[in-house]
Amino acid sequence: QIKKIIKESGKDIQGVRVGIDKTGCSGYAYRLDYAENISGLDLVEEKGVKVFIEPDAVMFLIGSKMDYLNDKLTSRFTFINPNEKSTCGCGESFNI
Repeated sequence: QIKKIIKESGKDIQGVRVGIDKTGCSGYAYRLDYAENISGLDLVEEKGVKVFIEPDAVMFLIGSKMDYLNDKLTSRFTFINPNEKSTCGCGESFNI
């Protein structure tokens, strides 16, 4: 899915950028964006896809798995994060 999104962007994109925002009812939310400026970011590469991790998000994401969910009602990226202590009811934010 990431390869498809990058290809359809029409931009010179290196991969996706993953970060954490302090927001939401549980405290933190995942943030995904195009990785155009990759300076100072950690790189995880799998199956030809580059995922760049913002330095301040690394400690929150250790051991996490990112996936893409597509069902009858929605399609979205999901995170399975062993560091999460709780999530909000809507699933948009988490607490560590």
